[in-house]
Amino acid sequence: MRLTLLALGSRGDVQPYVALGRGLADAGYRVRLATFESFGDMVRQQGIDFHPVPGDAEALVRAASSQNMLGTRNPLKSMRAIMNSYGRMADDYIAAFSAEALRDSDAILNQLPGGLFGIDLAEKLGVPYLTLSVIPLVPTREFPSPLLAARSFGPILNRQSYFWSGQLLWAFFRSKIAVFRQKLGLGPPSRWFKELDAPVINGFSRQVVPPPVDWGAHVHTTGYWTLAEPDGSPPDDLRAFVEAGSPPVFIGFGSMVAPDAAALTRILLDGVERSGQRAIIARGWAKLGGARLPENSFLLEEYVPYGWLFPRMAAIIHHGGSGTTGLALRSGVPSMVVSFGADQPFWGNRIQAVGAGIAPIPVKQLTTEKLAASIRQLTTDDRLRQGAQIIGQRLAAERGIPTAVEVISQYVERPVS
Repeated sequence: MRLTLLALGSRGDVQPYVALGRGLADAGYRVRLATFESFGDMVRQQGIDFHPVPGDAEALVRAASSQNMLGTRNPLKSMRAIMNSYGRMADDYIAAFSAEALRDSDAILNQLPGGLFGIDLAEKLGVPYLTLSVIPLVPTREFPSPLLAARSFGPILNRQSYFWSGQLLWAFFRSKIAVFRQKLGLGPPSRWFKELDAPVINGFSRQVVPPPVDWGAHVHTTGYWTLAEPDGSPPDDLRAFVEAGSPPVFIGFGSMVAPDAAALTRILLDGVERSGQRAIIARGWAKLGGARLPENSFLLEEYVPYGWLFPRMAAIIHHGGSGTTGLALRSGVPSMVVSFGADQPFWGNRIQAVGAGIAPIPVKQLTTEKLAASIRQLTTDDRLRQGAQIIGQRLAAERGIPTAVEVISQYVERPVS
């Protein structure tokens, strides 16, 4: 069977679906991943068919940041900034997802929120449709939509938050979906956004997000989908720094961008200095570093597999993407999130809730003093160390990709009528 996966976003958004795609291919499926052109090499390296979607993830993240997505306390502004940046490419998505090359699909597995494009394509082809997600986006009374808030509003408002975020998404994309459906030869879309009842496969751990009691049997939480990375040796200078003294603290914000990289770098270096620890600073899309770093810090210019790096650290400070959160928790090392927006505060709170780290700090509220105090707590609190080791052992025992493959096979081989 030919399974087509649709996934858009930053590297952290897309990489779990590459990992899942590899797992499906190993199970005997023909797998195609439709995603941004900039991820073509990553997809092809896993032996997965690649269907390009015009666009560059870093450019889109920077566009969202320019609209004050970073650190805004207004979740509606944050969502609107994301939709504006990604929405500007909607015509390219229409062309890519309506291409004749996708018409041989035997099932559509879609990461795009609200079923965008994927559910319409599955309708046109008359094939099974499944939702894939690395964020808990199924409505529940237990917590609000992670894209809107990190703290509970109470049972009624929590559930309504999913409805309103869906309506906001639909209001923005409905006209584009109308064009897409017309191109496919389908009728016009519904005037209002409707919650999907399609199967949902969640690529995170129930140890981190226990499934709410009001999620239906169609929601499956399988464990994290982690891409198997090469076991090759890290750069010699990095290994030498790690082995030259006590375990350092890792600080990196992945695909997030900083409006003032120099100022953020200064806060990080001063905070590390006051903490008395050594540190590895990942340059990332935030463009950290720039000037010569002090001897107690190392600038990581290129990506190094976190599976090798994180377990060797004294603490991990990151942006709180779903995948990075999973890797940090699996490492057994205490961690903390410096959140830039979207679902990152949610994951930061989950790290604290499972006893593996401390409360997140919004990037706009980060100071030298707060960072130094956080590093000291992460590196000296024995309870955090023990809690991180316990959750790390539990996650290491999970089989996220094989479990997801088993669930997906049940739906695509014997689709529900």
